[in-house]
Amino acid sequence: MKKQCLLLLIILVSCTSKKKDPYFDPIAKNDIALAEPVAGDWLYAHKEKGQTFEQFQSSRHIVPSPEANIVYIRPIGTFDTLQKKQVELVREYLQIFFQLETISLETISNDVVPENKRRIGADGNEQLLAGYILDSILKKDKPNKQIALMGLTEKDLYPQPSWNFVFGLASYRDKVGVTSMYRFQEEEKTPENFNLCLTRLLKTSSHEIGHMFGMHHCIVANCVMNGTNSVPETDEHTIRLCSTCQRKLQSGIQYNNKKRLLELADYFRKNNLKSELNWIQKDIKSIP
Repeated sequence: MKKQCLLLLIILVSCTSKKKDPYFDPIAKNDIALAEPVAGDWLYAHKEKGQTFEQFQSSRHIVPSPEANIVYIRPIGTFDTLQKKQVELVREYLQIFFQLETISLETISNDVVPENKRRIGADGNEQLLAGYILDSILKKDKPNKQIALMGLTEKDLYPQPSWNFVFGLASYRDKVGVTSMYRFQEEEKTPENFNLCLTRLLKTSSHEIGHMFGMHHCIVANCVMNGTNSVPETDEHTIRLCSTCQRKLQSGIQYNNKKRLLELADYFRKNNLKSELNWIQKDIKSIP
């Protein structure tokens, strides 16, 4: 009798472990494996180990609470009309992407960055030290119920003297980050390149805040959490989270997966982002 009970328990455990997830398993077929990195790619220069879902679960990462559940954007600089429109579209997108209230704070001047934390870059453009913005500006901000805070600047950024530039930088521990729109607008933002710049900005801002929520660079599939060395590499990466990274984010925030997909689809449709809409529709069509 004991042997029969033990056998039944083993069968039940085995069946449970093999039970398919109704959302993540179906969308996994839409994941596209990364190609072998070549010279110039992020993974060619950075030998990263990646992060499994189990490693993410066992790591220390933030989850929303009644005391901390709002994502904030702090615009830094002087923005023209098109740039201001993009700031609002980024805010709207992040609210959908993370399924958390997202608020744009008052714009502050570039004057908050002292002269000794600026430089003229290789292209003759002014650059701001990203680490200074994190440590001396954003860490001190502390708006009400902040779970993550991202600075958004129209100036170029550099992380340290030996680097030419950086698209964005985030602090895992302090849950702050900064993203630049400078290199995404191809020298000048125009109505013609508006959506291309917007897509790049959406990818980078969601990527940086994804780090704040504990996600490491994805090294397995084409994913918005891939590391990137250049604008062309950013363009090659999808705006979509792969199935594993979606599982990570949802496990922490506990949002409704289908609701999020439908809202992302509406956003891309409304803003005429056809390629991005196509990615999301694949996931929508895959779930029951």
